[in-house]
Amino acid sequence: MTDAILSERLRPLIRQDIQSMQAYAVQDAAGLVKLDAMENPFTLPPPLQAELGRRLGALALNRYPGPRLDDLREALVRHANLPEGCALMLGNGSDELISLLAMACDVPGAAILAPVPGFVMYAMSAQLQGLRFIGVDLRPDFQLDEAAMLNAIERERPSIIYLAYPNNPTAGLWDDAVIERIVRAAPGLVVIDEAYQPFSSRSYIDRLASHPHVLLMRTLSKFGLAGVRIGYLAGAQPLIAEIDKVRPPYNVSVLNAEAALFALEHADVYEAQAALLREQRAGLMRSLAELPGVQPWPSDANMILVRVPDAARAFAGMKQRGVLVKNVSKMHSLLVNCLRLTVGTPEENARMLQALQASL
Repeated sequence: MTDAILSERLRPLIRQDIQSMQAYAVQDAAGLVKLDAMENPFTLPPPLQAELGRRLGALALNRYPGPRLDDLREALVRHANLPEGCALMLGNGSDELISLLAMACDVPGAAILAPVPGFVMYAMSAQLQGLRFIGVDLRPDFQLDEAAMLNAIERERPSIIYLAYPNNPTAGLWDDAVIERIVRAAPGLVVIDEAYQPFSSRSYIDRLASHPHVLLMRTLSKFGLAGVRIGYLAGAQPLIAEIDKVRPPYNVSVLNAEAALFALEHADVYEAQAALLREQRAGLMRSLAELPGVQPWPSDANMILVRVPDAARAFAGMKQRGVLVKNVSKMHSLLVNCLRLTVGTPEENARMLQALQASL
C-alpha cells in the first residue's frame, strides 16, 4: 500500500474519521524468522498435505457454499464440547465476528468496553461502526483493575464488554472471580475471547450456559489454520440466532470449510503441536528470566510479553539478526519497552534467544 493522497474529488466520499485512522499494520517478514504474529510454526506432514490437496481439488468450486458449512458447525460443536442449549455461528476469522457484533449492537448510544492494552480490533470495530469505545487500563501487573472496570460499566452502560482469555499482548489469564463479578455487572453482552485456547490452562466454556448474555469467541488461527480464516461465536441459541442475521450468507468459502473439517478430523496432530509449543513456552520462560535486564510475564498463550531495557534497540537488533518479533512498546503506556515474542519451533526459539541476548 502506497502513501498516495486521495484526490479532492474523492475525499468527500470517505468518512473523515476513516481518513484519519491508521490501517492495521502487518510487518514485512520476507527472509526473517517470523515470530511476530502468534502463528503455529508447524505445517502438516506431507502425507496429510497430499490428502488435503485431493479433497480440496474435488470440491465444487462453481457452487456457493452449502450443507458443508452445516457439517463444519456440527464438527465445531463436538470439538468445543458446546453445552446444551447453546448454538454456534461461523465467521471469516474472529475479526469478522467482532465486526458483526458491533453491527448487530449498533443502537443509539451504544458503546464497547474492553481492558487496555488489548486486541486492537475491539476498538477498531467500534470506530468503524460509529460506536463509542471505552478502554479501561489494566493494573501495572497486567491484571484487571476490578474497581475501574465496575465503575466504567456503571457509568458507561456498554452494550458489549470484551474480555480476552488469555489477553493479547499481555498473554496472561485474569482472575476468574473478577471476571464473574464483571459478568454479573454487565448491562449488555460479555464476549469471552478465547483465541489462544489451545495453549491455555483454563476455558470459560463450562460456565457459558449459566449466562445467557455471555458469548464465547474462538478461532482456528492459533489451532494451526491462520491462513484458513475460520472463527466461531458460541452462546445461547436465541442470542446467536439474532446476531447471525447480520452475517453475510456465504462468508466462509468451501475451501476454508473443507480445510477446517480436515483439520478437526486430524485434531490429534494439532494437539501434539500445541503440546510441543507449550513445552517450548516453558523453556523460553526459564531462559528469558535468566537474561539480565529482561522481565517476562506469565503466559497462557503461544506468546510471551517481555520488558527489556530498550525495546526499539532490541527490536532493531533482532531484526538485523534475522528474527522478527513485535515491538508493542508504543501501543500503551503500560507497555513501555515491551516486546511480544511468539513461541516457535525449538530451532526458531533458540535463534530468537540468541538474537535477543545479542541485541540487549
